[in-house]
Amino acid sequence: TAALSIANIVKSSLGPVGLDKMLVDEVGDVTITNDGATVLKMLEVEHPAAKILVELADLQDQEVGDGTTSVVIVAAELLRNAEQLVKNRIHPTSIISGYRLACKEACKYINEHLSVSVDELGSECLINAAKTSMSSKLIGVDSEFFSKMVVDAALAVKRTNVKGEIRCPIKAVNILKAHGQSSLESVLVRGYALNCTVASQAMTKRITNAKIACLDFNLQKVKMKLGVHIVVDDPQKLDAIRQREFDITKERIAKILKSGANVILCTGGIDDLCLKYFVEAQAMAVRRVAKIDMKRIAKATGATMLLTLANLDGEESYEASMLGSASEVVQEKICDDELIIIKEPKSRLAASMILRGANDFMLDEMDRSIHDALCVVRRVIESNAVVPGGGAVEAALSIYLENFATSLSSREQLAIAEFARSLLVIPKTLSVNAAQDATDLVAKLRACHSSSQTDSKFASLKWMGLDLVNGVIRDNKAAGVLEPSISKTKSLKFATEAAITILRIDDMIKLYPDEKPDAGQSYQDAVASGRL
Repeated sequence: TAALSIANIVKSSLGPVGLDKMLVDEVGDVTITNDGATVLKMLEVEHPAAKILVELADLQDQEVGDGTTSVVIVAAELLRNAEQLVKNRIHPTSIISGYRLACKEACKYINEHLSVSVDELGSECLINAAKTSMSSKLIGVDSEFFSKMVVDAALAVKRTNVKGEIRCPIKAVNILKAHGQSSLESVLVRGYALNCTVASQAMTKRITNAKIACLDFNLQKVKMKLGVHIVVDDPQKLDAIRQREFDITKERIAKILKSGANVILCTGGIDDLCLKYFVEAQAMAVRRVAKIDMKRIAKATGATMLLTLANLDGEESYEASMLGSASEVVQEKICDDELIIIKEPKSRLAASMILRGANDFMLDEMDRSIHDALCVVRRVIESNAVVPGGGAVEAALSIYLENFATSLSSREQLAIAEFARSLLVIPKTLSVNAAQDATDLVAKLRACHSSSQTDSKFASLKWMGLDLVNGVIRDNKAAGVLEPSISKTKSLKFATEAAITILRIDDMIKLYPDEKPDAGQSYQDAVASGRL
């Protein structure tokens, strides 16, 4: 019951005409979203079975990035139908084995009959997959503009690893948010953009053939540690101590500059005294860089991120091999803000998106939508296969599994038939959310897929899915409604595993902590209560 109520919360946000949710936390911060994983993450769920579904959405978000709402709905529907079977005196073990078999057959059918290779559809299919992901989001109206931007960003960071596999690390795409102007003013920048400026206005704003040092400590005047006492009997020695404090930092900066570094990124502060040396050396120094940005820059440029300059001998040194390199580091005014852009880093390519929007709610939701679309494009590039969207896969699997169930003569037949029925919850929910006649549309959809599987003349009908705007059935492969095939197979596997996990549980035993007696009771109270 708890699992079903969790699914009911996110049910209305499924599909291109799904509704958004407004979440208000105890501080009063508002989040407006229709991303299933975000909604469930922000709910404080107490029930252990419901927690499994929340973790399931989170897992789908990490693995695929999209399809978080549908995976929760399918898992809840599998549980609802399993409950009916248990009431009809069918043992949970038979249901579990039936579900496992159905899931295995479904994934096999998707890969063999429903998936299309990207090479067959051409490069347009990447843009279509990104559009499909964005269609249910806030930026769905501008999906034409954003889908091109997302695909360009994903292709900018695409690379082939040592094994010859294509990889698309979307963490190399940095997303920055800036208030003001319309969302169509958002820009894609080639290179890694940092939301920082140079530490001093006297510094140079452009350095070509940059050698980058990444430092994870402060470049400030060295102060004595707390608790250190020095007794000085000669006032001149006090000046010498102060002078030495200055010199330690000066020597550190000299070592860094001597290695050939001309761009210094620092996660801590750099005080004015140290800035003087960098200005004189015509180097660019940037302070208070976020740790996560620093790690990504170190990876992209091939630099080593240092916590200290001390080497194994206990002396301070900085080697030229620790430097990263890029063709250019420049401070540019983009939109309304000054940003530092690292162009063409040595090790990996990087891209940055600067999103514009009216307010924080809009920018946060745009960020989530762009992240989901990037994940989808990454999955399409890496797996090189897509499937039609709009309930086409679920309807096809439902027909196939029903026919498959009748060919079995064991108890699993009933469980597989229920599994097939559960999958129809996706096209039904899509139709209901679009204010269409769900029964009529799903019946037409099933008829199309049934004839495509039984008669080879109608084989092309297997691409048929829902067109929710006009309330009709159309060829979704031709219409460009595409999703990565790995998204479908993984969501089926995850939903089945989550349903099986909950089905396996027959009793819940809750241990309450022992109530300890109040420590503050007096001797008389203890005697009166009979404890002594």
